[in-house]
Amino acid sequence: MKMFSMLALFVIAADQFTKKLAVFFLRDMQQSITIIPDFFSFTYAENRGVAFGMEFAPPFVLLMLTGAIVLGVLVFVARSRNRTPIFLSAFGLIAGGGIGNMIDRIASGRVTDFIYFDLYKGELFGHWVSLWPIFNVADSAITIGACMLVLFYNRIFPDTEETRHAG
Repeated sequence: MKMFSMLALFVIAADQFTKKLAVFFLRDMQQSITIIPDFFSFTYAENRGVAFGMEFAPPFVLLMLTGAIVLGVLVFVARSRNRTPIFLSAFGLIAGGGIGNMIDRIASGRVTDFIYFDLYKGELFGHWVSLWPIFNVADSAITIGACMLVLFYNRIFPDTEETRHAG
């Protein structure tokens, strides 16, 4: 459980610290910082929605939904007997990322994003599109944790005699 807590706290701290830097250097100084031309930059954005900026519910509802998911993860991990590093890491990343974005929603009603990969900008099916969203450390942690759950599902949730005969 210590690994879970430490990883979640690290993600929260890294997320909040990098967002403060983004506000200072990108928003307040009104600039974007190009790291690799036409591919990778730090660009300030505010997101009132969820993934890819989708706004499907009012901010209060998004906050409550995020809170419920984070609480569910915390309860699930606390009640689980699984203490493998991969289990604790995946859920620690998800919880830390969720809490990091919740802090933003509570403080300002929106999430600060600043990491931008310019994978494609142009016309697609007759419409101008940018195919990759601007995101943050919390989003990255949630995505990595979720990918770990998918990629290592059998190691995280092993099929045991107990689970096979439970039904």
